[in-house]
Amino acid sequence: MPRSALPRLVPPMPGGRGWLGPLVVAAFGGFLRFDRLGVPHAFVFDETYYAKDAYSLIRFGVERQFADDVDPAILRGGTDVFKTCGTFEECGAYVAHPPLGKWLIGAGEWLFGPTPFGWRCAAALVGTLSVLVLARTARRMTRSTLLGCLAGLLLALDGLHLVLSRSALLDVFLAFWVLAGFACLVADRDAARTRLTEWYRTSALTGPAPRLGPRPWRLAAGLCLGAAAATKWTGLLFAVAFAIMTLVWDCGARRAVGLRRPYRQAARHDWPLGLAWLGAVPLAVYVASFAGWFASAGGWGRNWDRATSNGWAYFVFDSLRSLVDYQSQVFGFHQGLSAHHDYQSDPWGWPLLLRPTLFFYQAPPGTCGAASCSRAILGTGTPVIWYAALLALLAMVVRYAATRDWRAGAVLLAYAAGWLPWFYFALADDRTMYLFYLLPAVPFMILAIVLACGLVLGPAGASNARRSTGAALVGAFTLLALVNFWWLSPVLTAVPVPYDAWLSRMLLRSWI
Repeated sequence: MPRSALPRLVPPMPGGRGWLGPLVVAAFGGFLRFDRLGVPHAFVFDETYYAKDAYSLIRFGVERQFADDVDPAILRGGTDVFKTCGTFEECGAYVAHPPLGKWLIGAGEWLFGPTPFGWRCAAALVGTLSVLVLARTARRMTRSTLLGCLAGLLLALDGLHLVLSRSALLDVFLAFWVLAGFACLVADRDAARTRLTEWYRTSALTGPAPRLGPRPWRLAAGLCLGAAAATKWTGLLFAVAFAIMTLVWDCGARRAVGLRRPYRQAARHDWPLGLAWLGAVPLAVYVASFAGWFASAGGWGRNWDRATSNGWAYFVFDSLRSLVDYQSQVFGFHQGLSAHHDYQSDPWGWPLLLRPTLFFYQAPPGTCGAASCSRAILGTGTPVIWYAALLALLAMVVRYAATRDWRAGAVLLAYAAGWLPWFYFALADDRTMYLFYLLPAVPFMILAIVLACGLVLGPAGASNARRSTGAALVGAFTLLALVNFWWLSPVLTAVPVPYDAWLSRMLLRSWI
């Protein structure tokens, strides 16, 4: 391979307003997420669990049991809401998810109190940061600031992401950590290939195979993916998929510079540290997320395996064995989770938005200027974006099959990791599931749209007519998405509207 051809291994990044545009788009997304964040003044869907668990964490370091029917007292500002037990250990609450997401919710309650704004503000902040991270990641993948800003804007306008960013549930935190881990691996890919390029230009090609150093971006990805698993177990699916993806990238990079035996070299020089960063580090983060549980005697199952000695070694192993037993109980709980819910749905219908989840509904009379009013929060995606994503994902399948475009492959893998495993749970366990479980895959749906938009726009050297036509089509789609979001926004954010206006926004009868 001529050395002059190698710069194509790492295409140049565009200059100019690389941060300004994404920051402006993120500010717009932040406005949508923080505006009227304390409305409704009520527990929305599963906030009744996570907001209270988060408050318990910041008070005691572990989840504790609450007194019966304390939701009205909390909404009135009451703080004496915990169950009275004979001993502190008896009050430990059994919970089904790791604590990191609840710690983040609790941080907002620590700052602003156990109020609707307090328990939702961390989700709104993380949702806003997701817009920024996606915009920067799309920019890096496409080498286009315009397409990067388009990705951030579409995420800001997605209804499902908006609803979860305005609710104290765990899914927006999971989606953020997954996206952040992916972003770190894309940055690591560029850094590793840049280092290989420099080695190729400056080293004797007959010398020893290059080593790519400590890979700090890959370490950061391991921390983020560990945080995803420490929020919800489904983060593990992305950790495994992304580990395979980035190790395959290493092989491809070594093959691209013409090194002999690229797979053997990658296995020897890249994979050991890569498996540590993407295997051991996420595990350490997961265990560390239980620091409050380790430090307290009052957590559920904390002293399941009591040691007969007070030595530190016995304490450590006793604690770890108790944690393992606790996790096995959680696994059993998820295996048997099949209780019926009116808004449950199956994964094959999620991409089509067949059955969104109703998070909140009231019919307060006289609040909208009509006799019959509705206030609703419907957890649904913006249809224009989601249906365009279906076409874009199909285009990515064709693109990857025809050209082996790594970007198309990465997007398809991430989407598959967030969607396909749920088919197993639906078929094998008949598990209760909801549309918003697909939220971690939404940024990758949007990346597929943006990559498809790049194809529509055409390459930089295309004719003016081609570029103008492509820009008109992409602009029209963006405007259509904005109008669709504006039309839906009242039923996403609990704005009182006449009943007929609410009903007209129900795209399908199954939305009701």
